[in-house]
Formats: sequence, C-alpha cells, structure tokens
Amino acid sequence: MRRYFRLILCFCALLIATAVAGQTIKWQELYKVKKKDTIYGIAKKFNITIDELIRANPAMQKADYALQKGDQLLIPYPATKPATATTPATKTANASAQGSTTHKRAADGTVRIGVMLPLHNVDGDGQRMVEYYRGVLMACDSLRSQGIATHVYAWNVPIDANVQQTINDDNARQCDIIFGPLYTKQVKPIGDFCRKNGIRLVIPFSINGNDVAQNEHIYQVFQTPAQQNEASINAFVQRFKGRHIVIVDCNDTTSRKGVFTFNLRKRLEKAGTTYSITNLKSTEASFAKAFSTTLPNVVVLNTGRSPELNATLAKLNTLTATNKGLGISLYGYTEWLMYTKVYTDYYYKYDTYIPTTFYYNPFAGKTIAVERNYRQWFKSDMRQALPRFALTGFDHAQFFIRGLHKYGDRFNGTQQQNTYTPLQTPLKFKRVGTGGMQNESFMLVHYKPNRTLESISY
Repeated sequence: MRRYFRLILCFCALLIATAVAGQTIKWQELYKVKKKDTIYGIAKKFNITIDELIRANPAMQKADYALQKGDQLLIPYPATKPATATTPATKTANASAQGSTTHKRAADGTVRIGVMLPLHNVDGDGQRMVEYYRGVLMACDSLRSQGIATHVYAWNVPIDANVQQTINDDNARQCDIIFGPLYTKQVKPIGDFCRKNGIRLVIPFSINGNDVAQNEHIYQVFQTPAQQNEASINAFVQRFKGRHIVIVDCNDTTSRKGVFTFNLRKRLEKAGTTYSITNLKSTEASFAKAFSTTLPNVVVLNTGRSPELNATLAKLNTLTATNKGLGISLYGYTEWLMYTKVYTDYYYKYDTYIPTTFYYNPFAGKTIAVERNYRQWFKSDMRQALPRFALTGFDHAQFFIRGLHKYGDRFNGTQQQNTYTPLQTPLKFKRVGTGGMQNESFMLVHYKPNRTLESISY
C-alpha cells in the first residue's frame, strides 16, 4: 500500500513537471533503486528499453544524472505490449444501445477509467483539473484496498487540444468510463466517440448546450441555474408551509437572484402563502413592519453578496433585540457557504437554510482523513475553493467505480443504485427524455439554533 501511495505521488508530480501534450500516461510500477542496480539492469528486469525508462523519468534526462540507491523510478509499460491484461473479456454496458459498437469489459472485473481533462500547470483550469484528477487517483487507491481493481488512463486535453487525436488513441476505446471534458466544444466529439464505443462519459463541470438529452451515454453532473432555482423553490415551498415570508430588496443592481425571488413570489401567491417586501435601506420601524408577530418569519434576500448579507444581519440584530420572541429563519444561496468563517454564529442564531448541490464539512472525520492523505502524498493542501476539486474527483470516482463494480452493465446512477456516501458531492441521476442521465441531487444545509448541522436531501 505504501508503495502505491508513492506511485500516485510520483505520477502526479510528473504531471505537473512535464508538458503533457495529449498523450496517454501509462505506468506499471514504482521501483525503488537498490544498491547494485544499473539503468540497463532495471530496464531489462521490466522488459523495457533504456530509452523508455529515461523518457518516463525526466530527472534521468539531465546530463549530470547518476543512479542512486533509494531513487524512485516510474516504470512504464513496454511500448510493444498493451497496457491492459489480455485475458478474455465480457460485454459492457449499453452495448446494445443504438449506434454503439460492442465494448469489452475486463474479465477480471477491473474498471478501466479514462480522464480527458486539461492536466497541466499553465493556468487555473489545468491546476484545478490536476487536483480533481488527484482525487480520482486517491479514490482508486481506496477502492483497491477494498478489492476493487482499477486501471487509469489520462490525457491532457487543454482548450486547444486536438480531440480527434485523443480519441484515436487505442487506449481510449479500452475505457469503461471517461471523466471529461471541461470545455463545451469538446463534448460532442468525445460524446459521439463514447456512444460509438459503448463507453459512459461523465461530464463533471459546467458546460453549455444540451448534449445530455441527445446522447444516452452521457452522465452530466452539472445542473443549470434554472434547474437549481426550481429545486430551491420546490424545497422552500415544501419546507416553509404556514410561515410568513419576508423578501428583502437589497438594491444590488449586479444580482441575478431576482429570477429566484420573482419565481418564488409567483409560487407563494399560487399557494396562498402570505409574504411582504421590505428594503435594506428602509428605517428600522419600516423594516420591522414587514415581519409577522404571530407566525414564524422566513427572510429571503434578492442577492447572494456578502455586504448585503452583513447589512441584513445588522438589521435583524436590532429587530430581535427590541422584539423578543420573534421567530426568524434565513433562506440563503450557495454562495453563503463561502462566508461561513465570518457568519457561522449568525447562521446558527437565525436558523439558516442554504440550498446547494454540495457541502464541504471540514470537521467530518472522513474528510479530515482524505485531506491529510492528500497533504502527505502531494506535499500541498487542497485549493481553497468551494467545492474542493480533489474531493469532487474522489466522490465522482467512488460513486461510478463502485456502481460499475456492483451492477456492471445495469448501473445507471439512480438513487436506487447508490452504493456510496459522499464526502462533499452527492450524485443522483435521472434520465433526460430518451437521452443520457443528469444529476438532480439537491440539499438544504440547515444551521440549527442549537448549534448543530443537518443536511436535508431532496
């Protein structure tokens, strides 16, 4: 196990240190150099050429390189031999789907994974996707310890990549599942390739277009803002029956949350639920008149920005100080999760609900363990982003690999087939017409006044 950890670390360091221009990354071993080893002897031991060994280890290409005891060398597969086992295979999922050819799964149950994302250190896109990919590798290691074998292929697919060159690689057709791409223009060619070859394509991040409705092999994790708004409104109406709603106009001309509050008002009117509208600039007395003294109040802002939230909290503090026993809950936006370090006490105080498709809990034991392992393997912390990219990759890989391992051809990612409790990013797929599957997972993160948290799934 320790050797495998080092292999992941060495491999990801290699990803960052070298220019990976659309090639397949293949490895079979991480070898620790012994006292009497020679470069020739190591190459012969693994049936590879000296050139193949040197190309796999950039440090060996330096003019002053000398082989030292204890060095860790990445051992590639021989160029003349396939990277996967040559044992008989069985049919894979969706082989009978219209337009797809027969796809062979490994007879030993190994799940073969492809990653087609920008894996480079040139810009933020590449750096984020490298972290996502690291999470995928960590998931594979975790599953390996549970007896689930995986084989990983990875391609650097930047925004200007020759996608046709990537999918022409023979190893691409070996995959049971591919994670990617990041860019919308790459979805159709890779999606068509996956449909032709009976491969599942998981699109992990936001894209434009509606390829998921046209291609039964696509699993789209991303939900559009309109879909998230609809889910949030449905959860609101279901959760807050019999409450008085207070909508606060925050005078933010840059906000796009007006779409949410406008459609929420229409639903409230249809349901016969009372609501009032007040303004953040109104006087304290005028602000107070918008609240019910007989019904519990739910406060909704028409912006997700921090300054307006701060001003609203100040008004609520004044209001509750002079109106003891006034029932107040806050209903926020996913962006509020970024403000937890500043506003956690207020979230608890005002019984706050935050709608989201993910939740990063830094205090959960399993999350702490994965972050610790990430730090040990990659000598860095995860990026300070929400959601955490490494945890997203970890969750995605765990969900799909476990599903394929248990259900094989029958796996479709629905709630009934879920075999994994996520660290951060829950998945629950539903078919889009006669096309592919789209994630519809949605939750409310509830900060309760007794200073406990609950996650309410829908």
